Amino acid sequence: MLAGHDKAKDQSYFLCQLTQEQLSKVLFPIGHLDKSAVREIATQQDLVTADKKDSQGLCFIGKVSLPDFLQQQLKPKKGEIIEIPADLEKYTESRPKTLYEQSLKKQYLPEEGVRVGEHDGAHFFTIGQRKGLGVGGRVEPLFVIDTDVESNTIFVGQGKQHPGLYREALKVDSSEIHWLRHDKRISNGETLEVSARIRYRQPLQKAHLYQTEEGLYVWFESPQSSITSGQFVAWYHENELLGSGVIA
Repeated sequence: MLAGHDKAKDQSYFLCQLTQEQLSKVLFPIGHLDKSAVREIATQQDLVTADKKDSQGLCFIGKVSLPDFLQQQLKPKKGEIIEIPADLEKYTESRPKTLYEQSLKKQYLPEEGVRVGEHDGAHFFTIGQRKGLGVGGRVEPLFVIDTDVESNTIFVGQGKQHPGLYREALKVDSSEIHWLRHDKRISNGETLEVSARIRYRQPLQKAHLYQTEEGLYVWFESPQSSITSGQFVAWYHENELLGSGVIA
């Protein structure tokens, strides 16, 4: 499967879990066109959708934002917002880290920071989120750097360069590795140079895959912001999608 010609509309990230059997029954007739060209063809064919606005949000729940949808489905639960300083000791460790250590999500304790507010439920927030915190008076905007659903605590840091937002590597458990190109699959101890993304529309990032007995590690040449467990990482060779996996 190749990425769409229109980089702003490429859907390959969302299709990263398809199998070869499924792909054998699929056609992408406008994958070589950008959106403006498609609209022009639709206008020439006098289609009523030619000037229809692009759909936004979650198509399967109607005209409602994701936060509003979640608030309709989940009960609010008050919890603390803890601000973690950028000079926390765990950020300044200078010793070389193993690939496993680089892939670990940082863990925080309330006593490592300062309480700056409260929220209506940790389940309403995602790592990297800026809006909706309702905390002002800081030098830089606050970003969510971690959520602890069990204790219902949100940890935040000031500024988009806060070290708590960044990691150099991630892990995909062995059971969650999915290859579209089985002939490109690597075995234990092997590596593969790829380009990868961890979210929709993110520009492809240079990375290396490392296959081990316990799982597949993805190491990025540049630290990545807001790596989130449960989301997909997809890897490519040039514009061809090779595989994907759920971030551990």
